Amino acid sequence: MGPLTLAIGNKNSSMEQSDMAVPKVQNLSTGSRMSFASVSIGEEKPFDFIQTLIDGIIAGGTAGVVVETALYPIDTIKTRLQVARGGGQIVLKGLYSGLAGNLAGVLPASAAFLGVYEPTKQKLLRLLPENLSAVAHLTAGAVGGVAASLIRVPTEVVKQRMQTGQFASAPDAVRLIVAKEGFKGLYAGYRSFLLRDLPFDALQFCLYEQLRIGYKLAAKRELNDPENAVIGAFAGALTGAITTPLDVIKTRLMTQGSANQYNGIVDCVKTIVREEGAPALLKGVGPRVLWIGIGGSIFFGVLESTKRFLAESRTKRIENPVKKQD
Repeated sequence: MGPLTLAIGNKNSSMEQSDMAVPKVQNLSTGSRMSFASVSIGEEKPFDFIQTLIDGIIAGGTAGVVVETALYPIDTIKTRLQVARGGGQIVLKGLYSGLAGNLAGVLPASAAFLGVYEPTKQKLLRLLPENLSAVAHLTAGAVGGVAASLIRVPTEVVKQRMQTGQFASAPDAVRLIVAKEGFKGLYAGYRSFLLRDLPFDALQFCLYEQLRIGYKLAAKRELNDPENAVIGAFAGALTGAITTPLDVIKTRLMTQGSANQYNGIVDCVKTIVREEGAPALLKGVGPRVLWIGIGGSIFFGVLESTKRFLAESRTKRIENPVKKQD
């Protein structure tokens, strides 16, 4: 599944440099006019699209791979719970099934998301009124989700079918899915994926960004890595819980294969409620909240650390250029 800093104050902070324009958080208004934390651009630097894109790709790819590797077993359990019907039991073997193939997709997908999210966010923060920073974050999250979905969906289809024991390896999964269902089989459940991921990405990143702004206002300083991680965990867990029904629908549509038990999103919801009851739409909510909560903590912690490292490395190169030897 971004680079997310809206910095305060200290001009020498390397964290602020990674945000390109050194946004400064303004005091929250107590009037009805100001419903979200706001930022204004002070001492604005030229917007470096290429550098922002590169930082987003590197930071996003790194954070995505770390999270996926660490928490893959929890994701597998969640998937098997959602696929199980009635009182079906889940198998706890092979919890890392499909990890290698999934990482091959997670790296470019996470990089694509952050590579689109960060420049979009930075641009919108400059275009929109300062009290609409939340709109910038929501919009950037949704746009990043659309860009990443082109890679995420085939990766998710292959991963979940391997997690449920339908295939032994990612190459076999791709080959057999295309042979039986055509290329479109790799995009099974695409609309349900967007239905889940666009709200999820927009809400998670907006919550994270706005909570960081509010925390900075209260603390009157830059946040450290543990604080970023806690905020990321809260934003991820809350958003994960809210979007669980959408995740169940997406999982059912992606794993049905050529059987076509469900004829689209609406039919999937009706069939699940009719055959298993409405609570079935919350299947796997425990592992999902645990997985995304811990994942959010790791993702945003690694993300901010990577962004800071990149900014500090860039600053050192500028301040200490390599001298040409005579």
